[in-house]
Amino acid sequence: MLTDRRPILLANARVIDPSRDFDGPGDVLIADGVIRDAKRGIGAAGVPEGTDIVNCAGKIVAPGLIDMRAFVGEPGASHRETFASASQAAAAGGITTIICQPDTSPVIDNSATVDFVLRRARDTAIVNIHPMAALTKGMQGQEMTEIGLLKAAGAVAFTDGDRSVTNAQVMRRALTYARDFDALIVHHTEDPNLVGEGVMNEGEFATRLGLAGIPTAAEAIMLERDMRLAGLTGGRYHAASLTSIESLEILKRARDNGLHVSASVSINHVTLNENDIGPYRTFLKLAPPLRTEEDRKALVEALASGLIDVVMSDHNPQDVEVKRLPFAEAASGAVGLQTMLPAALRLIHNGEMDFKTLIRAMSTRPAELLGLPGGTLRAGAPADVIVIDADTPWVLDRDDLKSLCKNTPFDDARFSGRVTRTIVGGRTVYEHV
Repeated sequence: MLTDRRPILLANARVIDPSRDFDGPGDVLIADGVIRDAKRGIGAAGVPEGTDIVNCAGKIVAPGLIDMRAFVGEPGASHRETFASASQAAAAGGITTIICQPDTSPVIDNSATVDFVLRRARDTAIVNIHPMAALTKGMQGQEMTEIGLLKAAGAVAFTDGDRSVTNAQVMRRALTYARDFDALIVHHTEDPNLVGEGVMNEGEFATRLGLAGIPTAAEAIMLERDMRLAGLTGGRYHAASLTSIESLEILKRARDNGLHVSASVSINHVTLNENDIGPYRTFLKLAPPLRTEEDRKALVEALASGLIDVVMSDHNPQDVEVKRLPFAEAASGAVGLQTMLPAALRLIHNGEMDFKTLIRAMSTRPAELLGLPGGTLRAGAPADVIVIDADTPWVLDRDDLKSLCKNTPFDDARFSGRVTRTIVGGRTVYEHV
């Protein structure tokens, strides 16, 4: 890791800054931990003495990515992931800010645990880390947490992780209470009763594999309820991970009715489908599950149109003991911090997405929703910046992953493009050579 904080000039780059609707040739000057300028023609003559001048030779310079949904094992599950290991993986993937989930041990549902996370991350991580706090106490879905106090302590949003709040009255109260603090509620939309014993998408492929299915209705019913509650309360609502055409129709209807609701999709659901599970590959057992190719295409279109706001990694490290099991018994989840951007570049190379839209969904929009200062290359913004070589071909070796767990759905995958430099607060924290 490099810690030199000399001024940096990223010269001769293709600068992409969705916050300014800019995509074109230019230079980016970084000094004292902030962006001094990002425009065409800064040149070596206009920079402070001692500046590290980096010739990007046409590579892309963009705001650092902000991952809105990642599990980190501290406190209580550091064998799965630590802030140190997660931040190393994030830096290698171009992620300069991780939003960690509250389903730790103990649950992040009080100010002291929020403070622990912030202090621990500050001391051990090389990227920015902000916690979401639990929406209900103990994530039990019965009694909402002290949203005002938790937000004041540093929680950037509120969620029960991969659990849905099934009690509509509790959700209504939480949305109403959060509204008064301008707090964002992030909800995992799966009716657990409809999920039942299901382990993958319900349909012909699950039947052929002899596995119990999870219907898209499990997601759609919960999302439809939440849209009605958001309309009733006026609270800020974000769907954590949508996966189906049915859900997109519900979201669009809510938007058309004027509701201020937003949604994420995981990188897995826009680049993979249920057929990738193949011969019971447990690294592709996810929650919510991978859906059909038609669903995947619809999600990509929704992302391109802006109906879906955010792409996130849904990073969920699981160790060998819970993944090397029969598919029905294996734990759900995949690591994703290091592969989120390389996988997303497939959408670019396939012509399904343009770069500015993708960076907006992975950086600018998360910053806006969470009220964070990143996601932009405007002068004065924090110098959280990445350099992307969009075309270099490479093959993923799971042993090169920096996460403690190696449960990647992209094992041996062929990628085109990767991050070559990650800068956080003006310091280079990762460089691919």
